[in-house]
Amino acid sequence: MISLRYHVISIAAVFLALAVGVVLGSTTLSRTLLSGLSSENSDLGTEVNQLSAERTALTGQLAEADAFAAAVGPMAVRGALDKRTVVLITTPDARPEDRDGVSEMVKAAGGIVTGEVTLSDAFGDQARADELKEIAMRLLPAGVQLPAATDPGTLAGGLLGPVLLISKEDNKPQASAEESAAALTGLADGGFLKATPDIKPAQLAVVITGGANTGDAAGDRAATIARFATQVDRSGAGAVLVGGRGSADGTGAIGAVRVDTAATSVLSTVDNADSPAGRVVTVMALVEQLDGQAGRYGIAGTAQGVAPGAPQE
Repeated sequence: MISLRYHVISIAAVFLALAVGVVLGSTTLSRTLLSGLSSENSDLGTEVNQLSAERTALTGQLAEADAFAAAVGPMAVRGALDKRTVVLITTPDARPEDRDGVSEMVKAAGGIVTGEVTLSDAFGDQARADELKEIAMRLLPAGVQLPAATDPGTLAGGLLGPVLLISKEDNKPQASAEESAAALTGLADGGFLKATPDIKPAQLAVVITGGANTGDAAGDRAATIARFATQVDRSGAGAVLVGGRGSADGTGAIGAVRVDTAATSVLSTVDNADSPAGRVVTVMALVEQLDGQAGRYGIAGTAQGVAPGAPQE
């Protein structure tokens, strides 16, 4: 007869066997799982090392390309802007090294930089748009007409364009020295810009901006600079809007220009002026402006090519 003790021992044996099976099974599973994870981790480590090596190689190639462009750029543009005058206009986010690089390339091309205007953060501040428009209308030189548009960027360009650029018809100033001084002083007193002493009107203008705008009203600030640069272009023989990485994005000034066909038909843009090659292209775009042509250049997807005359993307 099977006793109660036998039943208890049997049940205990079954549970012990189950426990031992679970332990052994989990140990085997853990080893298999750990082995698989270790292999996968090794593969990922190898891939990361390969990508890092590729990135290092590409960075080196880019540095070599920049060094080459910096070395041959001045020779490539020599005489392209012989005795042409150029005024520089920088936005608050423009990098000083980009401004200096563009200035040096213009000079290497034989151009003469007549001065620089530095726009302030207030220039693109929508809260001060009415004040900027009022100054533009009040200090407009005699004989100069403001454009029909009423946005602050266009109106500011309608004032500063004739002040900073000579007439493309007769190469004469479009405003008297007194009118130009009054306009620049009025905008400076309002906190909208600073101008170098003894600035003189030029044939061409380069508007130098930074990358993409961020924060509240980023798109509005980009649009203000885009419309300003476009109107400056219309005021003289030509202008080029240049920027660095991000400038051709949706909240970048160049991006705002490139979605406006009316603007791109007159204003040239260069989206890689933070590189020596882009500064060479800036000079080429200025020459193109003198010929009454315009284009979109650089490395962004919205560029039509890397430079004037290069195969279009």
